Amino acid sequence: MQTIIWNHLSETEKRKVIMRPVQQNGKNIQQAVNAIRENVAYNGDRALFELCEKFDGVKLDKLIVSADEIQAASSRISVKLRNAIEQAKTNIEAFHKAQQNQEIDLEIQEGVRCQVVTRPISCVGLYIPGGSAPLFSTVLMLAIPAKIAGCKKIVLCSPPPISDEILYTAHLCGVETIYSIGGAQAVFAMAQGTESVAKVDKIFGPGNAFVTEAKRQVAQNSTAIDMPAGPSEVLVIADESADPEFVASDLLSQAEHGADSQVILVATCETLAKETALAIERQLALLPRAETVRKALNHSRIFIAESLEQAVEISNEYAPEHLIVQTKNARKLLPYLDNAGSIFLGAYSPESMGDYASGTNHVLPTYGYTKTYSSLGLADFSKRMTVQELTPKGFKNLAETVEVMAEAEQLAAHKMAVNVRLAKLNI
Repeated sequence: MQTIIWNHLSETEKRKVIMRPVQQNGKNIQQAVNAIRENVAYNGDRALFELCEKFDGVKLDKLIVSADEIQAASSRISVKLRNAIEQAKTNIEAFHKAQQNQEIDLEIQEGVRCQVVTRPISCVGLYIPGGSAPLFSTVLMLAIPAKIAGCKKIVLCSPPPISDEILYTAHLCGVETIYSIGGAQAVFAMAQGTESVAKVDKIFGPGNAFVTEAKRQVAQNSTAIDMPAGPSEVLVIADESADPEFVASDLLSQAEHGADSQVILVATCETLAKETALAIERQLALLPRAETVRKALNHSRIFIAESLEQAVEISNEYAPEHLIVQTKNARKLLPYLDNAGSIFLGAYSPESMGDYASGTNHVLPTYGYTKTYSSLGLADFSKRMTVQELTPKGFKNLAETVEVMAEAEQLAAHKMAVNVRLAKLNI
């Protein structure tokens, strides 16, 4: 990791050093995903079987995972892991149940009643990556709020062979149908529907560059997605009171997600920065994914800030997915932290806790999108509708206001809709 003293940089240099690594092969990925989209659109299930064999190396005879297969997978889960998953489920449920919207019902003026009501999104599709680190924890983060929100149909796609942990967790959380489909083709199957795959209204979940591109494309064509996503990232704000071993572990835990991940340390103490760099090397030697981590560290940074105020400014400008605050009084900084997906306060609040079991959601906007997007929550699985109801008296009292405004905007039919009712009332 490169160490940089923030005050030694020009404004142009500051903007440059906090830029994310450029995503490579963007055009090639787009072309490949275009081809997958057309294949799924024209060939349906046949395309899914072919692409599964091509990309996953698995020849399937069906796309839907059977109840017997789910039961068999569940029986192979250890009691210890079952208990851990159930504890995490309890915490995540508690936090997301508390997010239920308060419905608004207000008489704005006499005879004019306005409401906000919420309704669940009818059918949602969850995408769970597979590979070397099957993210069964993401099943909890997606399926639990979907269930609490009251979504009528919840389906899940994951590349085959689907791990026992994913199957068990999906069943535990009430997912109705599980498809052995991965990659961009899973996104297009859920967005478009095929002979076997249900068409959904909104797609949730992380994925590689191909999945991300597929989600971007379907979002432009009537199927909603949870949020824009890029590579994983963490920023740690630390002062002289921080434990360098703790800081190093937090940086490494995010770097191991992938070579395109980025980790940032903003330290107010040069000694801590140096000790953290040494701790990173010690801990790195113990990690099985060390090669991946080193690649991520190549485009990661340590910034030396002159004060906590400046550290906060750097963090707000970077707008990290995960923000960890290891300072003497971490909570004092919370009112000044504006841009982050999820914030972890204090030495004993590692990012791992939020990833798995504290109760907050680990599906977060990345790549600077935390300036405008929120962490995933219950609200993402529902939609709001406004309602208005006017009595004849309420209508009459508001009529002139609307007539004047409609006339000013030269929308005669709007004014007429008021006029014809006034005429009826004045008979």
